Amino acid sequence: MRFGLGVPTGTEGLMYPVPYADIDQAVRLALEAERLGFDSVWGNDHVTTQAYVREEFAQPPRYYDPFGYLSYVAAVTERIRLATAIMVLPFRNPVVAAKQAATLDRLSGGRAVLGVGIGAYREEFTAMNPGAKLNRGEHAAEAIQALKALFTQRRASYQGRWVSFEDVESYPKPVSTLPILSGGNAPASRTRAALYGDGWLPACLTPAEVARGVDDIRAQAEAARDGLPAGFEVALQLAVCVAPTMEQAWQKFRASQLHNHMVSLSKTTLKDQGVEDLATRNLIGTPESIRERVEAYRAAGVDTLAGLLFAANTVEETIDAMSEFSEVIM
Repeated sequence: MRFGLGVPTGTEGLMYPVPYADIDQAVRLALEAERLGFDSVWGNDHVTTQAYVREEFAQPPRYYDPFGYLSYVAAVTERIRLATAIMVLPFRNPVVAAKQAATLDRLSGGRAVLGVGIGAYREEFTAMNPGAKLNRGEHAAEAIQALKALFTQRRASYQGRWVSFEDVESYPKPVSTLPILSGGNAPASRTRAALYGDGWLPACLTPAEVARGVDDIRAQAEAARDGLPAGFEVALQLAVCVAPTMEQAWQKFRASQLHNHMVSLSKTTLKDQGVEDLATRNLIGTPESIRERVEAYRAAGVDTLAGLLFAANTVEETIDAMSEFSEVIM
């Protein structure tokens, strides 16, 4: 099992309070992750403040561009993988996104991973594109295919309903295969993973739900492209809260901004998952119970516990929790 840290490119006001991490602290978290033996860092993608965050905090959050951040981290780390979780596909023209991702991959010597999705908050897309009509699911399917073409073909063209470009030479290419992971829990996300992706990037699922999802993806891939590609990665995003007793772990989690964020997603990303059973859908509990849960996820087909978010409200608390998790769990 590999373990990845969720870094604060767009977490203030969402997973963490405002303020949480300035840019130096955000970079420090990536450095600590590499030092503590984490496999990867995963940065999310937001452009403007969500309505519920504005209502909760008087100060606006700081959202850092994930590609700029990860490119800087590439220069000060040696081995850790640099991933988006997720890059919001409707925010960027795929030709521009391909250039950004390939540049990151070259700067890092082939360490880039591209987790992609439609975005948890449609209001951000609407703020950027007032009045625009877009089927984000259909657009995502086209955008992933377009990215694949731009990464592999000398002269790429694509014509779809939502994405189109003609005769684009996008160079340099990624170092080798730059994996694209389809982010999200919905059936359409699994279909995009099965038909076009190099992995699946869901969140807050039980081991049984992961296993069913992997079976569904594998069946669709067998029908559409003779099976999944070699190295297909199942990367699950979870919250983490470790304490001596289950009651203490749950109380600590309930007191964190991370709990509030997951409740906010109950009508979107987590609409098919129960908010009341978040403890069973995340790594919340004693060291022994969490080790058992990690083994259950491994048996269900998870390769990477990616973008782990620790139930802490300051950077120092987060680093302490990362250190404990590294020593006791990893």
